[in-house]
Amino acid sequence: MIYLDYQATTPLAPEAREAMLPWLAGPEWQRGAGGFANPHSPHRPGRAAAAAIEVAREQVAALLPQGGQVIFTSGATEAINLAILGSGMRRLAVSAIEHAAVLDTARSIDPGMTVLPVDADGIVTDPVIPAGTGLVAVMQVNNEIGAVQPVERLADCAHAAGALFLCDAVQGAGKIAPPANADMIAISAHKLHGPKGIGALWVRDGLDLVPLMRGGGQEQGLRSGTLSPMLCAGFGAAAAVSGARMTQDAEHCAALWHAARAVLNRWTLNGPATDRWHGNLNLRLAGLDVARLMSDLRDIAFSAGSACASGSGRPSHVLRALGLSDREAKSSIRLGFGRYSSLREVEDACARIEAAAAAQGV
Repeated sequence: MIYLDYQATTPLAPEAREAMLPWLAGPEWQRGAGGFANPHSPHRPGRAAAAAIEVAREQVAALLPQGGQVIFTSGATEAINLAILGSGMRRLAVSAIEHAAVLDTARSIDPGMTVLPVDADGIVTDPVIPAGTGLVAVMQVNNEIGAVQPVERLADCAHAAGALFLCDAVQGAGKIAPPANADMIAISAHKLHGPKGIGALWVRDGLDLVPLMRGGGQEQGLRSGTLSPMLCAGFGAAAAVSGARMTQDAEHCAALWHAARAVLNRWTLNGPATDRWHGNLNLRLAGLDVARLMSDLRDIAFSAGSACASGSGRPSHVLRALGLSDREAKSSIRLGFGRYSSLREVEDACARIEAAAAAQGV
């Protein structure tokens, strides 16, 4: 199997796995480091678990701006909900190509929310933010087309309008620098080679949120519930590796992207050619039957759109926002690669994709 779906999830880093294993210990925990204790318990094993979580918090925080706090959550979706609902803002503006976690949450509290359009490359260029807007949300790197938004400039625009700025940095964290002037940033462990089931919301110092879940008051009063030392440790280790390898990983992805583009040179690129994350390649070919293509290439894992929407049968809202027709959107595929992808497997997969498309007569 050749895995080309890095936007959906990334392989677990070996360093993350090693950091997690000690916290899976059962009765044998006394014979080594780690354990199974509740990190919110006052005894020594509990304090050890709590200490491991704080180490992980510092590792995750190193990927984010200074002057804020990291709140662990169950994932980026919860982090985004905490940011939007917890802010208490009722008038919102979001980009047209946000993830459903942002779009659906924002629409639930502001059905008339302002949708900021994008250009043909998927970039928010000159946003018009209505007076009275309380929160603006724009993602850093789009999960479908890889477009990198000018998030620091957009944060300035939000602040000039008197609004908070939320950045969904799920696809950018550990890959490119975070927006230094955001008010809140949501990230997910499993998009940077960490475990599934954990994410984080970075909140600027001085910004007060209302918790979504009440109970024991864990996570600085913003997110009640017992934290998992195992998941936190894996997240922290993955974040540390991503931070150390940021330049190396980016150069590797760029080389893979150009190699894939050379093989699939007759396909049309969806999204920008320059302002992009090169671990993402979204292409279309007129007349392509994507379902047949995926059926013919079952040992290559790639996507017919974002993983969250691929089963809906609806054309991608992201591709439609670029001005593509439904037919063009439905003839598009997304290839995602990264740290553990090899040049040979990417070139081989792309050659097979091209051959399978040609066999359809397109």
